[in-house]
Amino acid sequence: MSRPRRTSVLVAEDHPLFRSALVDALKRRPDLELVGEAEDGRRALELARGLRPDVVLMDARLPALDGVEVLRSVVRDKLPTRVLMLSAETSGPAVAEAMAIGAAGYLDKTADADKIGDAVSAVARGQTLASEAAPEPHNGSKLTPRESEVLVLAAAGWSGPQIGRELEVSPATVKTHLKNIYVKLGVTDRAAAVAEGIRRGLVD
Repeated sequence: MSRPRRTSVLVAEDHPLFRSALVDALKRRPDLELVGEAEDGRRALELARGLRPDVVLMDARLPALDGVEVLRSVVRDKLPTRVLMLSAETSGPAVAEAMAIGAAGYLDKTADADKIGDAVSAVARGQTLASEAAPEPHNGSKLTPRESEVLVLAAAGWSGPQIGRELEVSPATVKTHLKNIYVKLGVTDRAAAVAEGIRRGLVD
């Protein structure tokens, strides 16, 4: 019986000691295979294009080329690679932007070795880690028909009360739908939800 294929991982981190710790954490996992290391964003993108790993575990802030710019290029090039960002910040506008672009999630730099390995495995399976505020990975559940309607109207610039009147529901119900949309799309605000909806083809 053949052994299951291991998840290939590229690590991109500019701090040598922290990069070494990440590498050690990944090497201890029998389900993961380290295929490369990068000390800056330019090298990370070069290796991602050449190695086409399943997952890139990458510092959000890298020299030469910022982590978000590497992410943009990975998405634009349609590489078969999911990007898991590492940062001291796991919420806020920067996180929302990265998630909207196509990041598989954000992981706190203080996470222990087991959590790092689990997160890499989770995103390799197609799950998304929205943020530390919502640490349980979700599987990108499909939006309900009503949630899709709310997202389309939000993308058109309609306010919460306007959406409520159009759909004949209360503003509170609209807020609940929006919160559910954020969780399912792995984002934290309306603008990011619209951007992610467009990326996924949920909004024209």
